[in-house]
Amino acid sequence: MTTDVFSAHEEIAPIPPSRRSLDAFGFAVLWSDLGVGLLVLVAGALLVPALGLWAALAAMAIGSVLGSALLAITGRVGSDLGVPTMVALRPALGMRGSWLASLLNIAQLVGWAGLEIIIMAQAARAISDEFLGFRGYYFWLTLFAVAGTAFAVVGPHLVVRQFLQRFGFWIVLAATIWLTWRLFTTYDLHAYFNDGGAGGFPNFWQGVDVAVSLPVSWLPLVADYSRFARRSSSAAWATFASYAVANTWFFLLGAGYVLVLQANPGTVIGALVDTMLPLALGWIFLVVILVDETDNAFANIYSTAVSLQNLVRIGHRTLAVLVGVAALVLAISVDLLGYENFLLLIGGVFVSLFGVLVADYFVVHGRRYDTAALYQRGGRYWYTGGINIAGVLAWAAGFIVYTACAQPPALVDHFSWIADVPSELTKAGGTVPSFIVTFVLYLLLQRLQGRPVEDAATGAQLSTAR
Repeated sequence: MTTDVFSAHEEIAPIPPSRRSLDAFGFAVLWSDLGVGLLVLVAGALLVPALGLWAALAAMAIGSVLGSALLAITGRVGSDLGVPTMVALRPALGMRGSWLASLLNIAQLVGWAGLEIIIMAQAARAISDEFLGFRGYYFWLTLFAVAGTAFAVVGPHLVVRQFLQRFGFWIVLAATIWLTWRLFTTYDLHAYFNDGGAGGFPNFWQGVDVAVSLPVSWLPLVADYSRFARRSSSAAWATFASYAVANTWFFLLGAGYVLVLQANPGTVIGALVDTMLPLALGWIFLVVILVDETDNAFANIYSTAVSLQNLVRIGHRTLAVLVGVAALVLAISVDLLGYENFLLLIGGVFVSLFGVLVADYFVVHGRRYDTAALYQRGGRYWYTGGINIAGVLAWAAGFIVYTACAQPPALVDHFSWIADVPSELTKAGGTVPSFIVTFVLYLLLQRLQGRPVEDAATGAQLSTAR
């Protein structure tokens, strides 16, 4: 067995306790801020009118709690170990197996960054056209791509402690309260709460899947930030509570505004902007939300760079610039069509992936990883040629279960077998069945492989939960 360092780039090595400076309030600020955004409004708008507003609200709340719980649990792994998410996946997937997760994460994060830039540019174009007579869509695309990239270059410490905690969080909170007050005082939502919904896609549990998909989309990068936590438990609780509240709140705003403005989900942002601009303070609050959205672009770009460091030995600043350019190119060339299917596919990939991680870290290894072996070729996490077959198979099986149960329309059109899945399964949605199947199957496969639980008696340098 060789023990040479494998992809042990300094920037993805375990963070020493002396550099773990983010407290519970910092994580509450970060994740409540990331749970607020224009894309969350769009996602909330997707649930109606297929669901009535009460049913949609219940789906939002359930999905937000489930997704935020997964987010907090996964973040706990990162804060225990002090490593980014893609490195934390090495024991579950194998060191080379984690490359596949990195590649998929890079693809989805660049996609998210591009969507964020599109949404911001659309809103900014409407505001500048109204007040300056200047549309400049491609100017706004470039500006927001540059801003998100600049935040990614300086890193989470400065963004959270110098920007969000000092004033970013507070002005966004004020804007959110104002948007909520206006929705409930200007429009009559009573009829919509009593409406049973029009039916169709999504049904209730598919709506839960859509709500889960937003926090789940952050799973592959949550440990990139939780590794800087002073205390694992308080950071996990702060992450859970703040994101669950923010996600539910903005989902409800999206559903409410798309109903009262009689807009299509894909045009709800434009309709909201058109409605707000004539108001005395409306444009101010829209600008504030735009500023907040830049933080979402920052997180996607920064964590894409960190995921790339699981593959290549290049500094995160250089990678962040390259990722920012890629996101801008994508934003110029795509639109919002298929966004709902994009959300559901993300859920399918990452709910099942982190079912494997949770089973491996909390059950198989009893919350004790050998942190030195995370970077060793031929070490205990090398498995067969760098791949843990059990982890990859359980992950694939979970994705198949999710896809069959969630039934995104685009996939039904391309894969006829999905349409033949019994309706009783599709009514349950994909999130819970996928996670359970992945979790249980991974434990069974590990037992068949005869993989022992890590033991402190081995003398290895094991992680300890704080």
